[in-house]
Amino acid sequence: MKPAMAKLEFCVFFLLYLAINSNSANVDNIASELKFKNVDRTIDVTSQLVKIVSKITLENTGKSPVKNFLLAVEASAKNNLAYIGAKDSNSKDLRILETTVKGYDYVKFWRVELKEALDAGTSLYVVTEAVFTKALLPFPTAITQQEVQLVKYIGNLYAYTPYYVTSQKTVVNIKTKTVEAFTKVKPFSQQEGSIIYGPYPNTGPFTEKELSVHYKNNSPFLTVTRLERLIEVSHWGNIAIEEVVEVEHTGAKLKGPFSRYDYQQDHHSGPASVRSYKTLLPASASDVYYRDTNGNISTSNMKVKKDSVEVELRPRYPLFGGWRTHYTLGYNVPSYEYLFHSGNDYLLKMRVIDHIFDDMQVDEVVTKVILPEGSVVSKLLIPYPVTRLPDSLHFTYLDTKGRPVIKFVKNNVVENHIQDFQIRYTFPRLLMFQEPLLVVGFLFALFLLVIIYVRLDFSIHKPEHHHKD
Repeated sequence: MKPAMAKLEFCVFFLLYLAINSNSANVDNIASELKFKNVDRTIDVTSQLVKIVSKITLENTGKSPVKNFLLAVEASAKNNLAYIGAKDSNSKDLRILETTVKGYDYVKFWRVELKEALDAGTSLYVVTEAVFTKALLPFPTAITQQEVQLVKYIGNLYAYTPYYVTSQKTVVNIKTKTVEAFTKVKPFSQQEGSIIYGPYPNTGPFTEKELSVHYKNNSPFLTVTRLERLIEVSHWGNIAIEEVVEVEHTGAKLKGPFSRYDYQQDHHSGPASVRSYKTLLPASASDVYYRDTNGNISTSNMKVKKDSVEVELRPRYPLFGGWRTHYTLGYNVPSYEYLFHSGNDYLLKMRVIDHIFDDMQVDEVVTKVILPEGSVVSKLLIPYPVTRLPDSLHFTYLDTKGRPVIKFVKNNVVENHIQDFQIRYTFPRLLMFQEPLLVVGFLFALFLLVIIYVRLDFSIHKPEHHHKD
């Protein structure tokens, strides 16, 4: 065999080996020796989000230590899942990775890696949290200005898990006395603001039974359909942030006419509408502006707190179901709080998104980071999966080559995604003087031209000199 052919064959087998191993790393098996000894679930449906917190006692009934376990989300809910996480008994985050299980393509799985292996015959306490968006359906879908908003939640009565569950209990928090209907599977009880199910003993893996609750929910059903976040970095001490926000009220649509007179006179009018909401900015934010296509919006208040700047945003008109608004919010922050450097190496550490309003849900976040001209990006670190868009250039005053723009997109965002991203890049510090030198050079050339123009005589006729007799 020729050396070239042997080398080519070796490369092919090596790439095939890497492909097989990379795929197998994302495939897990359901450990039969694991079981959930006890599960206490709390399903919070008091806002527009569905938040499920599960307190799990994990037991190893096998003969060897176990280093991880699986979480699962049923097919009917996996498209609404925005965030999932796990913590140990000390409230420290556990590493969680999306995975698959052969034969269960319709189920979404995550592998939770334990801090320490769970020995045979021992138990471990963990807490998991899952947040779902658009899992509450307005029912009816349209209401008048005076009516309250009723919504319906449809979920699973049991914890959906690939393991056997010895005992489980579920509490549904609704914080209202107005309950039209709910699933009744004994044992259950209804208290003020909550419905308690269980305990239910001995449920098998992947057990499903519909849980339905139809109740009053007048909390703000606001959805940010698109958020474009622009971060412009300057090495002269400032970082400018501007957000273009598109908001829609996704609750029950307004049926019939809208009366502004009734709305202003009666505070109980439009109970499901949104008059205003509060946005939280960094504590060092300054020069805040809030405007829409018509210009600056003056109906807003700003309050400086110890750890944040609270901005109450009040749109030009209240938002009812199906109504939309579009606005721009901008501010500046000092770069020394977010930009760190050693020589020509720089690290930018900022949030992917800020707090827009309580229990926010964002369909799409487009983040653009404009770095100084001459920067070369070496690494982009984001704490969760995003879609990286092609880099581009941004030109502004005195730019010659253009400023590099890093862009990435994240869909289905909630408050749990308010985390930091990092960009590492290099920037020759001498380039900081490029723009001042360009200004100085331009002014020097201008003054030189003025001097030349004044000193030289460009007239066609020579001036006549008169001599005295």
